[in-house]
Amino acid sequence: MSSNKNFKSVKQAKGLEVGESVTDFSSKDIFDKTHTLSNLIKNGNVVLIFIRGQWCPFCNKHLKALQEQFYQIYDKGASVVVVTPEKSEFIKSTIEKTGAEFTILYDEDYKIAKAFDVLFLPNKMMRVMYNTVLGAKLKESHSDDTEQLPIPATFIISKEMKVKWRHFDPDYKNRSKMENILANLN
Repeated sequence: MSSNKNFKSVKQAKGLEVGESVTDFSSKDIFDKTHTLSNLIKNGNVVLIFIRGQWCPFCNKHLKALQEQFYQIYDKGASVVVVTPEKSEFIKSTIEKTGAEFTILYDEDYKIAKAFDVLFLPNKMMRVMYNTVLGAKLKESHSDDTEQLPIPATFIISKEMKVKWRHFDPDYKNRSKMENILANLN
């Protein structure tokens, strides 16, 4: 593993700001289908949500709540895309636990999380807790052994490939709320 000095702390990750341009990206879903943001955005706004993984009870609760109401996002002409650093077999577990019917993408090498400035390295104590208590298997489930994670942020991206709204909170317990997402899709 590289020196921890090369990685951001949770306080150093700031997230893209409202009005900033978003770089196009491509990533694969569990069916090995490649999705690009530029293609996803053609039909309307994209609600992009970063999650830590299938082991995270807060992520699973957030996705279950989203699943129960995501049709309201589609009714407003937008789509939902979830991004995780976990490989396909772990994404399948997320889908089983949450019933998610929206696209979940594997962020190989943390490219998307880096582009959105949500990537950080949890402290050693937190990594040990995630791996032992919650069964995260961060070195096994990610594309490398650095054990980095995304801040579970939500971004609404406009057809112009700009951040229209965001929920960014370094406290992983605080997640975007459906009413705020819907209010900002107009």
